[in-house]
Amino acid sequence: MKRLFWFGIAGGIGFVVDAGLLMLLLHFTTLGPFWARAISIPSAMVATWILNHTFTFENTGRSLAVEGFRYGSVGITSALVNYAIYTSLLVSIPVLRPTAALILASAAATAFSFFGYSRFVFRR
Repeated sequence: MKRLFWFGIAGGIGFVVDAGLLMLLLHFTTLGPFWARAISIPSAMVATWILNHTFTFENTGRSLAVEGFRYGSVGITSALVNYAIYTSLLVSIPVLRPTAALILASAAATAFSFFGYSRFVFRR
């Protein structure tokens, strides 16, 4: 239960990084919602890796490079799922706000992420 709690905290902070950066980029740059999200997702991924490595999962005994590669592999796959849902929602429902699409897409990718991180990245 502790692991799930910290995963939720890390994911929540990652979501704030993702959504906050997305909104800043949309407000202060000429980037559209697709390019802005392509920047905000990796930023959130770095934040969640640091938090999950530090608080959520136990030390695997692997080097940070190996763990980072594994985390990145799961994270990139999860981000692609997240981004595909996000873009599909925005294209198919043009009146949908980017933040609403972000919330729905992030929720869908969360279960995949937890399973991948707990079984592939941080398993001893």
